[in-house]
Amino acid sequence: MKWHGLCIAAFACIAAANAQSVTGRWAGNASTADDGQEMIVALNQAADGSITGYVAAPRGNETITGGKLEGSSLTFEAERPGRGGVQKVTYTAVIEGGKMKLTMPMFGGRGNRGGPGAGGPPPGAGGPPPAGAGGPPPGGGPGRGNGQPQVLELARVSNDAPAPLPPAPAPVSLPMPGQVKANGLAKTPPMGWNSWNKFRNQVSDKMVREMADAIVSSGMKDAGYIYVNIDDTWESSHRDASGNIGTNNKFPNMKALADYVHSKGLKLGIYSSPGPKTCAGYLGSYQHEEQDAKTYAAWGIDYLKYDWCSASQVYDQSQATMANAYAKMGEALVQSGRHIVYSLCQYGQRDVGEWGEKIGGNLWRTTGDISDRWQSMENIGFNLQPGREKYAGPGHWNDPDMLEIGNGGMTDTEYQTHMSLWCLLASPLLAGNDIRSMTPAIAAILMNKEVIAVDQDKLGKQGVRVSKDGDLEVWSKPLADGGFAVGLFNRGAAAAKVTAKWSDIGATGSHKLRDLWKHEELGKMADAYTAEVPSHGVVMVKVEK
Repeated sequence: MKWHGLCIAAFACIAAANAQSVTGRWAGNASTADDGQEMIVALNQAADGSITGYVAAPRGNETITGGKLEGSSLTFEAERPGRGGVQKVTYTAVIEGGKMKLTMPMFGGRGNRGGPGAGGPPPGAGGPPPAGAGGPPPGGGPGRGNGQPQVLELARVSNDAPAPLPPAPAPVSLPMPGQVKANGLAKTPPMGWNSWNKFRNQVSDKMVREMADAIVSSGMKDAGYIYVNIDDTWESSHRDASGNIGTNNKFPNMKALADYVHSKGLKLGIYSSPGPKTCAGYLGSYQHEEQDAKTYAAWGIDYLKYDWCSASQVYDQSQATMANAYAKMGEALVQSGRHIVYSLCQYGQRDVGEWGEKIGGNLWRTTGDISDRWQSMENIGFNLQPGREKYAGPGHWNDPDMLEIGNGGMTDTEYQTHMSLWCLLASPLLAGNDIRSMTPAIAAILMNKEVIAVDQDKLGKQGVRVSKDGDLEVWSKPLADGGFAVGLFNRGAAAAKVTAKWSDIGATGSHKLRDLWKHEELGKMADAYTAEVPSHGVVMVKVEK
């Protein structure tokens, strides 16, 4: 019996010695695409097995509220600020000695750009962004892009129990800014390509060069697509000793890249945030606005997209503060010595149309992010744009977000509707597909010069909805030559006849019509025009003076 008791005690000691404790700090790369970010998981495992701590991610910090370790499998819950309030997320991991294979939670809303610690304005920011942000994120964060969970490998760097996170600093308040001098750019809505919708964090120097080549060879340049815009994830994780921002290993030489793009007769765009971090957790421009603007100018940058992101963590949420935060960069760009188009991306919050032009903006987002599905595009385009037309004009445009045409989530008919509506809205036209491999049908939609001419019309008027009968709508845009561009839309599930009345668009008598998608003259029509429109489709005509 004595020997039996000794054996039990020995086995207990061995089991205790082999029991894992996850207490300590675990660190690793937060992105599989570049060398720029670090992810830290700090855990404290109590005697009863309960787990607390925090996640220090590139985009922000999350508080771990509970968890458990069963064998080598770890599960823990965390809370983080999001646009509509505190978001609860769950992480899972496998512990193998001093390594942790951490599976990231799938984050909601592409406007958050996925990524650990992502999110828009925190509680108090006026609730969630305007509808239209879409469903599950198409992989907005580091290492994501295909909608699949991201797995990171972290190594234990400490066995010490972590100290609590420091309290968040008090938010900064700013007064309503004065007028920023207009830069004289974007007399018509900007046209080009942006990397985010299709490629997220996979964008690179090589890809941008290839896309510039494809814009030229495909005919998109001749159709008016000039800007080649790099979205988030180009930045390094630290500034140099002088405070200058740099690039990560995906972009070895931004000046050389700009020179290449310019050699094609195109212009190069870039991305940043008024906060300390971008939406994907890379370096923003907070307290470095003038310095970054001069850096962009030295590189040869022609366009800046400026995304609110983590600014919500340092600034208060008033209209005056948001406008002033954007005015800082607006003034810095004017003083940079280079003409740079200024694109405000703050999801249409705080009545941006009232102050966007005043602080130097050439365009400003009106809603949350678009996604590549009919419901998102339809809601943003048809439901959320009416009433904003008073803010649009040469040099300053409403931006319902980038084009999803060719990314595969909608039919060609729906993409044709997407293109037609955006052109009637005098929207910036920023393609977001892989131009290198687009189908002839997608190329025909993106490069329909007659439809593009409506968008680029020199009068600079944003189109408006002039009639609505259930799912059937007619939109009209006045043109510089005295005519009108008219879209007959069918948002319903079955084909239907749609009628555009001249009295609704502000015309009388008989007028020549041209079908802008079929490239056909329709002859003269008196008082009205009726067309059979397919489900989710459009007939777009020009009504001559």
